[in-house]
Amino acid sequence: MKTNIINLLLIVPALFIGCNSATEEKPELSEHQSLDTPVAKKIAEKLIAHGDTRIDNYFWMRLSDEQKNADTPDVQTQDVLDYLNAENDYKDAAMKHTDSLQKTLFDEIVGRIKKDDSSVPYNDNGYSYYTRFEKGMDYALYCRKKIEDNTKEEIMLNAPKMAEGLAYFALGGMSISSNNKMLSYGVDTVSRRRYTIYFKDLVTNETLSDKLVNTTGSVAWANDNKTVFYTSKDSVTLRANKIYKHILGTDQSQDELIFNEEDDTFSTFVYKSRSDKYIISGSYQTLSTEYRYLDADTPNGTWKVIQPRERDLEYDVAHFGDHFYINTNLNAKNFKLVKTPVTATTKENWVDVIPHREDVLLQGFTAFKNHLVLSERKNGLSTLRVRKWDGKEDHYISFNDPAYFSRTSINMDFDTNVLRYNYTSLTTPNSVIDYNMDTKEQTVLKEQEVLDSNFSKDNYVSERLYATAVDGVKIPISLVYKKGVKRNASTPLLLYSYGSYGSSTEPRFSSTRLSLLDRGFVFAMAHIRGGQEMGRYWYEDGKLLKKKNTFTDFIDVGDYLVKEGYTSSDHMYALGGSAGGLLMGAILNMKPELWNGVVAAVPFVDVVSTMMDETIPLTTFEFDEWGNPKNKEYYDYMKSYSPYDNVEAKDYPNILITTGYWDSQVQYWEPAKWIAKLRELKTDDNLLIMDCDMETGHGGASGRFERYKSVALEYAFMLDLEGIEK
Repeated sequence: MKTNIINLLLIVPALFIGCNSATEEKPELSEHQSLDTPVAKKIAEKLIAHGDTRIDNYFWMRLSDEQKNADTPDVQTQDVLDYLNAENDYKDAAMKHTDSLQKTLFDEIVGRIKKDDSSVPYNDNGYSYYTRFEKGMDYALYCRKKIEDNTKEEIMLNAPKMAEGLAYFALGGMSISSNNKMLSYGVDTVSRRRYTIYFKDLVTNETLSDKLVNTTGSVAWANDNKTVFYTSKDSVTLRANKIYKHILGTDQSQDELIFNEEDDTFSTFVYKSRSDKYIISGSYQTLSTEYRYLDADTPNGTWKVIQPRERDLEYDVAHFGDHFYINTNLNAKNFKLVKTPVTATTKENWVDVIPHREDVLLQGFTAFKNHLVLSERKNGLSTLRVRKWDGKEDHYISFNDPAYFSRTSINMDFDTNVLRYNYTSLTTPNSVIDYNMDTKEQTVLKEQEVLDSNFSKDNYVSERLYATAVDGVKIPISLVYKKGVKRNASTPLLLYSYGSYGSSTEPRFSSTRLSLLDRGFVFAMAHIRGGQEMGRYWYEDGKLLKKKNTFTDFIDVGDYLVKEGYTSSDHMYALGGSAGGLLMGAILNMKPELWNGVVAAVPFVDVVSTMMDETIPLTTFEFDEWGNPKNKEYYDYMKSYSPYDNVEAKDYPNILITTGYWDSQVQYWEPAKWIAKLRELKTDDNLLIMDCDMETGHGGASGRFERYKSVALEYAFMLDLEGIEK
C-alpha cells in the first residue's frame, strides 16, 4: 500500500504537467535555438604521455603553414576551412537579429575617434617626429620636420598608400640612421609577425633594393650609417633566434651571422643604446637574460658579454656616461638598480644605486643628465619617482585617481630637466604630459579627444575595491560606471583580467568602453595573481604549479562583486584574451554558474597538447611560465586545469569565442577544437558561437577602424543577453 501511494504521488504531477503542456503556449525559441549547430567530424587521436591516454577527437583540425599557404587546399585543409566557415555562418545567423545593434555600436565607437588626429611630436637629432591621420584613412602618415625649420613636413611613410589592396598590413619598428638620411622599417602583410625589412633614402625619397625577409621588423644602425644589425626568426617555431649584420647595397644572402641562440628556450633581440654609443643584443627567457654589447663606431668589432646567463638571474641594461645601469633581480625579488663600469661589467662589479625593497617593484628607469626617473609599482599602482643623481632631491609625481596608469613616454633628449610621460585612468582619457623635474610644473600637451558631445569624465565614477581570495590574500579590483547607475542584482557587469606572464592589468581609459557604461554596465578589472600588480611575488604566485591561483582569484572577485550587490550571476559577464582566454576557459569549467556570458578572445585553451609540441611557436620559450609537461608533475597539473581537457557534460553559460586563422601566438585550432568539444558535451541550450577572422592573426584586423567590428560583436553579444536592443 505504501508503494502504491508513492507511485500515485509520482503520477499525479505528471498528469498536471501533461495538461499544462496541452493548454499553454510553448516558450518562444531564441534566435540560435531554431538553427542547426555545426557538427565537427570526430577522428579519435590517442595522445599518450606518462602512461596516461587522452583521446582528442578534433586533433585533425591542425594544419601546417605549408598547408595553409598552398595554392590549392588538400582534403584536410578543405575540411578545416569548411568547419571554420560553418561556425562563421552559424555565428552570423545566430546574431543576425543584432546586425542593427552591431552597426550602431560600431558607428558610435568609431564616431568618438578623431579622424584627423596626430601624435605629440618628439625631438631627436635635429628633427621633430610625429604621426598623423587624415579623414577616411585607416592607417597613419609617418612624418618629420627639421626643428630649425618647423614648417616643411616630410612624409617618410605613407601607410594608407602602402596598405592599398591588402587584407592585412602592419608596420614594424621604424629606425633612422645617425645622419638622418636613411629609414628602415618592417612590413607584415599576413599577420604572422614575420616582417620584411625595407630601407628608404629620405634624401632621394627612393626605396633601396635591399630586402631582409623573415625578421622581427626592426634594426639597430651602426654609426657608419650603412651597417645594420637585425634579428631573424626560425621558419617553423617563429622563435627569434639569429642576429645578422647587413651592409646596405648587398644581398641578404651575404649577411654575416653574428649570433645564433642555440638554446630553444631563449629568444634574442638587438637595439641601439639611447646614448647612441653601443649596439646591444640580448637573449631572454622567463627566468634568465644575457646581454652583449658592441661599440657602434666599430660595427666589425668584437662583441662582449655584460654578464653571462645564469638560471634565475634577470637583468636589463642602459648606458649612461662611463657605466651601464642595470635593473636586476640579483638578490632582489622585486628588482633593484645597480651600476657597473663599462670596462668591468660582470655581477661582482655591480654596485647598488636603488636598493631592493620588499613592498616596491622596480619596473624600469630613464636616465637624464641631472635626473634619474624610476618606474615603480606600489600598492598595485604604477608610480613615477624623480631623483637627482646627487641624491639631494627625491620625489614621486602625485596622482589623484583611485585607480590609474602612468608611464614614461618617448624621452630622446638627454640634457633636459623635462620628463614626458603618459597618464590615464578609468575616467580620464590618455594624456601626454611634460613635467619639469626641478619645479614640478606640469603641462598637458594633449588629452585624447572623445568626439561625443555627451561625454565628460565627471559623468563617471571610479572605485578601488579589495576581494578576499580563498587563501586569504587581498585582490585589488578597479571598476568604473556612469553616475546614476544603481548597483544591485539587476545591474549588468563585465569583469576583465589577463593574469599571466607578469603582465599587469592596467586601469586605462577606453572610449570604446563608453558604449557599455552609457547603457548601464559596470566595468571591473580583477588584478589577479599571475600579473605583477602587487610585485614579483604576485606573479610567481600565479604561474607554474600555482597557476590555479589565477583562476580562483578571478572567481573570488566575481563572488565578491555579487555578494557586495554590484551585480548577480544572471547579469555578470567575463572577458579575457590570449592567456586571458585560458582564464576564461578555466573559470567556465570551474564555476560556469557564476556567469551569464563569457567572451574568450584568441584563447589559449589546449594547454597540454600545445606545450607538448615544441614545433609550435612560443612553446619552448614558455616552459618556465607553464611548466614542461614532459615532466609528469607539470603534465598532471596542466591537465587538471587545461580548458580543452576539462570540458564536461554539464551546463555552460552563453559563450562567444574569437580567433584568427593566421594567429601565430595561439593557433586557430585551439579555439576551433574547443568549441567543437563544447558543442559535443554541453547539456544546455545557451548560445555558443565562434568568430574566426580568416584574414588576420592574434591582434585582429590591422586597420584603424576595422578592428572595432569585432568589439561591436562582443558588445552586442552581451547587450543582447541583457535585452538591450539599442
